[in-house]
Amino acid sequence: MMQKTLCLIIDGNRVLLGMKKRGFGAGKYNGFGGKQEEGESIEEAAIREVEEEAGVKVTNLENRGNIIFTFPQKPEWKQQVHLFVAKMYTGEPTESEEMTVEWFDLNALQLDKMWKTDTHWMPYLLQGKTIEATFTFADDNESVKDYNINEI
Repeated sequence: MMQKTLCLIIDGNRVLLGMKKRGFGAGKYNGFGGKQEEGESIEEAAIREVEEEAGVKVTNLENRGNIIFTFPQKPEWKQQVHLFVAKMYTGEPTESEEMTVEWFDLNALQLDKMWKTDTHWMPYLLQGKTIEATFTFADDNESVKDYNINEI
């Protein structure tokens, strides 16, 4: 199972998201993150990925749990995503080759342009909660077949 990171940058009543331009999740808004490289901790991976994708250096990462995503039609896509929130950062958010950057009001997220799972788990993080969750996608690799979220 792949180990990945996802970091939401929250500044007051807004969250920084990016539209993925290519690869896995292209065309969807999401937080910033990706694969853990050999020799780095999961926190180091989150910090590196945010800097690569959004051009900012996050500090004081808050570990908010993890989600296991299963794609029955694509077992090689199974991944454990380690969730982080950052409320402090340096630099100016900048579009990268991989992602756009855009601030959204916490009450005006474009959920129709995000992974269908996000409507279930993201509110927990935006409310300051920590979770452990599992999601199983339907055969279309988009719809949610089953999920379980535990607040920890």
